[in-house]
Amino acid sequence: MDIQAAVTEAAGGSFRIERLRIDSPGPDQVLVRIVACGICHTDMVMRDGALPVPFPAVFGHEGAGVVAAVGPGVTGLAPGDTVLLSFDSCGACPACHDHQPGYCPEFFPRNFLGVLGPEQGGLWRGGERIGSNIFGQSAFATHALAHPRNVVKVDADLPLHLLAPLGCGIQTGAGTVLETLKVGAGQSIAVFGAGAVGLAAVMAAAIAGAGRIALLDRHAHRLDLGRELGATDTATSLDALAGPFDHIVDTTGVPALLGPAVDLLATRGTLALVGAYPSDPRLTIDASAIMSLGRHIVGVVEGGIDPQRFLPALIAHYRAGRLPMEKLVRTYPFTAIAQAVQDSESGTVIKPVLLMEQDA
Repeated sequence: MDIQAAVTEAAGGSFRIERLRIDSPGPDQVLVRIVACGICHTDMVMRDGALPVPFPAVFGHEGAGVVAAVGPGVTGLAPGDTVLLSFDSCGACPACHDHQPGYCPEFFPRNFLGVLGPEQGGLWRGGERIGSNIFGQSAFATHALAHPRNVVKVDADLPLHLLAPLGCGIQTGAGTVLETLKVGAGQSIAVFGAGAVGLAAVMAAAIAGAGRIALLDRHAHRLDLGRELGATDTATSLDALAGPFDHIVDTTGVPALLGPAVDLLATRGTLALVGAYPSDPRLTIDASAIMSLGRHIVGVVEGGIDPQRFLPALIAHYRAGRLPMEKLVRTYPFTAIAQAVQDSESGTVIKPVLLMEQDA
């Protein structure tokens, strides 16, 4: 069938909406009519060629919509099901069996390289194959092919334009706090960066009952929102943060912040590395300051969660008013994708969400 999709022709290119052809779902594939898709910082990282994606390509990895068809052998999903989309994994490795699919050894080929299995469908522009299956979905489109492992069935009454970002940015920040760090009641935490991931971490810290919740960012309006969401302290510079903290979550990807972050950790404190760091950064960290005080540094992918388990938990928090997504999201028609990306990159909008249906 013909669809509309935002194609990026080459590294550094723009998102241009074109008419493409999408195949019918093959084995282990689910065709989803996309209703909404969040825009994530990683989409821009891939667009700029900082990750090994197959150009020309269709990005978008916070999709939400309705199942249109399922491929051979797919069970548990049926046409008409309302779904959220997340990242893909193999489902068979030790990490997947431990409900840690973000550390699946096939994470890179399945989510960045767009690798397709035998007889699986993809995207076409005439006779040219277009890079698809990015994060197992490529959801900057009116329809996308996903997989049972990264498709989470949800209630039909949920507002997909608000909950689409749960599949990456929000689960990353919230999962880091609730699942990887397991922040306890009364503990202190500092979050570096007040984007969608950082603010999700702030909301999760409030859910966990953390005592002191500090937030660092350069944008005053983001810090104002952070205080609404549960931050007790805010700062525009690292020098203004007074430690120690039981936990620190870095979402900025700025290597220069990491050495000073260690110094802000309490005894046995943990620094979680969540940002998109440049390749091969050279870090200067005092090893004795880590060893002698029992401090920890942990890398975190997608919050260290299993979407099949964690997204329903996030939805429960949303229904209870503990995850006010309406404070983060601004919606745009699909045709305004360039403006949505610009607003995201300038920092004026926390979480842009594209609406694929003009009457949405």
